[in-house]
Amino acid sequence: MREFHYRADDFQKVRSLLHKRSGISLSESKSQMVYSRLARRLRQLDLNSFTDYFGYLDQHEGEWQEFVNALTTNLTSFFRENHHFDALTNYLRHLPKRTAPVRIWCSAASTGEEPYSLAITAMEAFNSLHPPVQILASDIDTSVLDTAREGIYPFSRVEQLSDARKKTFFMRGTGTQAGLVRVRSELRELIEFQQINLLGQQWPIRPGLDIIFCRNVMIYFDKPTQQHLLARMVKLLRQDGLFFAGHSESFVHATHLVRLIGHTVYRPVPHEGDPA
Repeated sequence: MREFHYRADDFQKVRSLLHKRSGISLSESKSQMVYSRLARRLRQLDLNSFTDYFGYLDQHEGEWQEFVNALTTNLTSFFRENHHFDALTNYLRHLPKRTAPVRIWCSAASTGEEPYSLAITAMEAFNSLHPPVQILASDIDTSVLDTAREGIYPFSRVEQLSDARKKTFFMRGTGTQAGLVRVRSELRELIEFQQINLLGQQWPIRPGLDIIFCRNVMIYFDKPTQQHLLARMVKLLRQDGLFFAGHSESFVHATHLVRLIGHTVYRPVPHEGDPA
């Protein structure tokens, strides 16, 4: 396998470029991860050095997405941090009656396990395959969104789910598709998948969201960026909406924006003039 000369300056340049493009702050400990992931791109593009790759980025706008895709981490699973889905079930079952659908934003959809878990939760909470729920599932990484849209997974990804859930919400493959499962079409119909860079100037999202899942995302940003993003997101939530964070994330520095109401579950701090 072809290897490349890799200097500390190369790593620092990658860190700077990634932060500028996506807001993600790579720690000093990620140097080897950066090399292994970008070396694959150099081989695919038949380039000779990291310097050549930086020049290639400057000349090919489309490569920036490949650059970001290569360096983003997409660790996920169905019903990860299950207590959040219990809290969501309780929220949905106690909503006052209304005509407007419940709107949920999953801001780090990855390969789809989280938004599909949200859709399953909604169906179970409303006891219907067609609950009054709309889910926007976004990610900065276009390649994982392609996987999410397909909704096809190795059986091992759903093995830990109950037999009832597997039977109700997944179809097992046969023949050449043996060992795979596909989510039911009704689940896919609840979800709109869309590429969104959280550092983008505009998000295609109307205010009035009921729920935001933004779990294990903020840990990749520095504190000022975290606070900036949280402030933008909270403005999109209803006053009685919920913000779900990851198990290692805390907003003790942002008590003017959100208040803790459960285990890494937050509610917006109301401000005068905010819509209900």
